[in-house]
Amino acid sequence: MSTPWSTRIVVRSYELDALGHLNQAVYHQYGEIARVEGFAAAGCAWDELLASGASPVLLGATISYRRELRAGEAVDVTCELKFGTGKTFLCDSVMTKLDGTVSAELSCVIGVMDLTARKLLPDPRTALEAAGLDLALLGA
Repeated sequence: MSTPWSTRIVVRSYELDALGHLNQAVYHQYGEIARVEGFAAAGCAWDELLASGASPVLLGATISYRRELRAGEAVDVTCELKFGTGKTFLCDSVMTKLDGTVSAELSCVIGVMDLTARKLLPDPRTALEAAGLDLALLGA
């Protein structure tokens, strides 16, 4: 299996909670950064996708916290897509410290919405490929 696409993020002091570790909501932001950057790296033309009347939408997210992150620590955040046969797909992210310790695992359920009908498209994979997304770069 190939290594999932990833981006490196350094924890900033203003992202910490009262206990001095990364605020729980910021883990979700890191996942969003990886999704947006991953889709861009894989060639998804957002303007073309939006012009076609469609857009990815986040339908749910589950996170498991493993080890805390503190100010100044760097973390690699992956973006890996997993398609099935339905209207939704998974975008999984693993946040790993530079020493190899997993800090968190995030799994998001995503669909591609028809912006006029306000309903999910039946085949999100085909819609994203039509917008230029190189699924192989994101593990799909």
